[in-house]
Amino acid sequence: MSDEEVIRRRLLIDGDGTGDDRRLNALLKAVIKFANSSDDSETENQIIFDRMLSQIAQCEFAMRRSLLLQKTNQRELENYKIIQSVLEEKILKVKKAIEEIKIELEQAKILKQNMMMYDLLAQSIQEQPARKDTDKRLMELKAELGELREEKRLLEQKLDMRRKQFHVLISSCNQLQSMSEDKSDDDHMNTSLDDITNSPGPEVMSE
Repeated sequence: MSDEEVIRRRLLIDGDGTGDDRRLNALLKAVIKFANSSDDSETENQIIFDRMLSQIAQCEFAMRRSLLLQKTNQRELENYKIIQSVLEEKILKVKKAIEEIKIELEQAKILKQNMMMYDLLAQSIQEQPARKDTDKRLMELKAELGELREEKRLLEQKLDMRRKQFHVLISSCNQLQSMSEDKSDDDHMNTSLDDITNSPGPEVMSE
């Protein structure tokens, strides 16, 4: 038998470590001594017998105490199991509550973001002019646009008239220049005829 096995058996016999193994060993020795004590006196045998009864009572007391401790430990174990079950149930509830809180937190974040976007949009809308003012300004711009178109049409007509007048002027200038050139040619021709008419005849040749 190995040392480990011996130690394990001694621990099993010793129980809670209060010397149960020593009591059993002492009781066994006392029983053997009492069985082999044929030559002892009755008084000594009675002492040994009383001692064995005391040792048996101590062993019974240790056994009852061990049983009570075992039952107490069993009850405690059952209580611990109940407590563990309750704690596990509470842990599951807390986990579920945490998940729900996470969902609510995400929803709150989305709601807050939407509220911020709504505030920015409302602020942007407030900065814009009212629809009535916008329509009024649009009508004014349309009227100005109509006036500008009419002014443009009048200017185009005036410009076209000026172009025509300029064309007539250019044509008149060209005609005057042409007439001036023709008159200059006629004057030159008349001057040449007068010279021929007023010139002396050929000289008479002398004999």
